[in-house]
Amino acid sequence: MSTQARRPDVPPPPARRPEEPAPADTGPTPPRPTTPPRPAAPPRPVTPPAQPPADGAAPPKSPRRTFPAFPVPRPAAPPRLRDRRHTGAVDLDPRPGAPFAATPRGPAHDEATTRLRPVPRSPRRTAAAAVCLVLGLGLVAGGAAGTWLTGGDSAGAADRFAAGAALWHDAPVDRLFPPTVQGKKAGPGGADRTWTRIAVAPDSGCAKGLDPLLASVLEPAGCARLLRATYTDATRSELVTVGLLFTRAGKQTMTDLRTRFRTEKLDQRRDLMPRPYAAEGTPAEGFGDDQRASWSLTVLDDLPAVVYAVSGFADGRETTEPQPAASATADGATTAPAQAGLGHTALAHTERATARLRSLARPDTEER
Repeated sequence: MSTQARRPDVPPPPARRPEEPAPADTGPTPPRPTTPPRPAAPPRPVTPPAQPPADGAAPPKSPRRTFPAFPVPRPAAPPRLRDRRHTGAVDLDPRPGAPFAATPRGPAHDEATTRLRPVPRSPRRTAAAAVCLVLGLGLVAGGAAGTWLTGGDSAGAADRFAAGAALWHDAPVDRLFPPTVQGKKAGPGGADRTWTRIAVAPDSGCAKGLDPLLASVLEPAGCARLLRATYTDATRSELVTVGLLFTRAGKQTMTDLRTRFRTEKLDQRRDLMPRPYAAEGTPAEGFGDDQRASWSLTVLDDLPAVVYAVSGFADGRETTEPQPAASATADGATTAPAQAGLGHTALAHTERATARLRSLARPDTEER
């Protein structure tokens, strides 16, 4: 028996089986490294077996294990968050698992719905809304009035057309041809002009007052009466004859004739110029066909009438290149009628004579 004690936790080497041959002797065996012995573990205390308690006695309590007392720091409370999405303030606890605690800081409200903040009213916005309302009501009222007037205007237009056909014998001559015609801004460059009536021709047919070619163009409308008057300006340097030709045609015929004059520009053809009225014993005595310098002609469709004016120099000079008023009043025109303002004179008298006719046929029409 070896005197060295074997460690209790190291098992003995396994026994060699008898059938295994012994290893051959190959020489001296090198020494194995030795492991330092572990210190022996202290013996565990042996706990005596528990004794059964006596009858009626309480079982003994197991001894309580005691540990040293160390101070455990208590975690600080997390900061409270404030939610102001609603009218009242709500405190939220961000700790996981913490219950939702709502503390209303404002007026009570229903959590199932969202309260909308009132939008402050702006005085400018209120004023703009009021203006839009007034304008809208005005537009609606204007549209209704226009519809009402349009619906009843057909009968009134027919009455005015019929009244216009009788103006040649119903209207006073001073209303058809005023003794003085004021032309505000009617001259070249917007100058004011004034013309004085010097002669009125007796009413007649169209055979002597119109050139044959112009009479043939106006023949579809028929000629009821032709009225004429001649004027001179304040300087007595120019003459102008105004003509009112009352037709026998209906509204549709006058509309077709007006369309033809505009489409074919018949009012700008020299061979369709109206004739002037040369009254004997007046400054217009020598105002003939050769003295015509500019003219303007308008076919009306709301009245059975054709209005024209033809102008020339008062000294009786001949004009070899007469020019229609539309061309003589254009910017940059350098012809003699344009520079003398004869185109402005013819155009002004045509426009004012047309306005007078419409005013006589319809009293609420403004006369220029």
